[in-house]
Amino acid sequence: MTSPMRPPQRAGRGRTALAATAAVLFAFVLGFGSGAPFTGSASALAAGCSGVDGDFNGDGVRDTVIADPEAAVGSVRGAGVVYVVYGGDKGSMQLSQNTEGVPGDAETDDGFGSAVAVYDADADGCSDIAVGIPNEDLGTTRDAGLVQVVYGSGTGLGAEGATKEYLQGSSSPLGGTPEAGDWVGYALAAGKTAAGTSYLLIGAPGESLGSVEKAGAFYYVSANAATAVGINQETATVPGVGEVDDRFGASLAASPTHFAVGALGEAVGSAPFAGALVVFSHTVVSGIPKPLQGLGQDAEDVQGAEEPGDGFATSLAMIPYRPASATSTTESLLAVGVPGEDLSTTVDAGAVQVFRITASGAVTQVNWIDQNLADAEEQAEAGDFFGQRLAAVNTAPNSAASATTTRLAVGVPGEESSEEHPEKGGVQIFPLVGAPGGSDAWIAPGEGIPGDPAPRQLAGMSLGATPSALYVGMPYGPAAGHAVHAFGWNVASGGASTRTFKPGEGGIPTGDVAFGAVAR
Repeated sequence: MTSPMRPPQRAGRGRTALAATAAVLFAFVLGFGSGAPFTGSASALAAGCSGVDGDFNGDGVRDTVIADPEAAVGSVRGAGVVYVVYGGDKGSMQLSQNTEGVPGDAETDDGFGSAVAVYDADADGCSDIAVGIPNEDLGTTRDAGLVQVVYGSGTGLGAEGATKEYLQGSSSPLGGTPEAGDWVGYALAAGKTAAGTSYLLIGAPGESLGSVEKAGAFYYVSANAATAVGINQETATVPGVGEVDDRFGASLAASPTHFAVGALGEAVGSAPFAGALVVFSHTVVSGIPKPLQGLGQDAEDVQGAEEPGDGFATSLAMIPYRPASATSTTESLLAVGVPGEDLSTTVDAGAVQVFRITASGAVTQVNWIDQNLADAEEQAEAGDFFGQRLAAVNTAPNSAASATTTRLAVGVPGEESSEEHPEKGGVQIFPLVGAPGGSDAWIAPGEGIPGDPAPRQLAGMSLGATPSALYVGMPYGPAAGHAVHAFGWNVASGGASTRTFKPGEGGIPTGDVAFGAVAR
């Protein structure tokens, strides 16, 4: 079977829609970063802004973001659209590069919305949205990539025409030189540090370092700055070495104190695409966020063994963590998806490894999660790709962590419920504290996720996290089932969703290609 750790492919170029086959989808490693929540009010709120996380229009109610990066804009195929559904039943809007105030033009296969991050970039108390456009052409440079930040206000997103762009170029915010296939904006993560400063992480996994192609890089934007610092595995003090096809920056995750950057193509020893990651602190030392530790399955005290195609760090999720003995929240828990992990003779069953990151920067493994755990729902099977996507939450970050407040959702897109429904997929939810099998839950199409099960729905390929909801996107399979469903984090196995967003309902236009490929 095609390895899920192959490099990303440009949509619409020599292939059918994303949902055509499971193999194509597993090859298309989107690497969406989950980011970190904005956890407090800005020091000086702008007029009409509430300070509520995820509130773009200042009414004090969280809003919802849903992307279809394959959608047509007018007659422009694959340009991409981001839908914003305002909370409190106050309507919806569409963002694309044809939206007034958004720079550029919708172009074929740009992939606007391939990655999305929500945060308060300018600290005015209204949330803003960063949109990744990894296949954006800059002049004649194909797929160089671009990120656009659209600002919220008391009258809604983009209402005041405020947008900032992050792109490469000698006189551009990211510096350097744009190259074909850099994929700037392929992954994003954003939030607010423990010190109260906004940050934005931008992955560029196609970046070449000299003659080393696709070694990868990422950019760190602090406090809504007009410039960003670029970091790669050749940057001084960063663990590792830039190598061909490392794809450093293809996955990102962050908390207020730490962040992690994945290199899912990293060769470890003689194992290609074994995967690795680097953990950083938001503290800036010598001009860059401080690197803390490199991690892979070859590291001391890390469970497992590096194997070809494991894809360690294909997906990442990180939450703030306070152990029972602590009086403040200065630590993080990092979940790492290893969807190509073989469990004994069960090929590509997949696994997730959980690490604790202390305030001093020490990183230790605290758990291994797979579907063969005692008391866990479901059972590992070949080709499940357990861990292809992750989303996590701490619903009470200012309290000691517990099994009910720290939850992890694991996408299992290759799960088969029967020969009739291959690659139907599903989502398994675990506690991040305590025994993983002690309170896990399973949801899948026809088992909590609304709609009829069907082949190649690949449930679990799109997950999003807010403190109140787990978003499960269903962009693949039969068009009638395309939707985003919100669940409570402590939903029981087969439990019902709390809300559904669907094309043609609630002010969302009809017609889509991959509605719900990203949801926040």
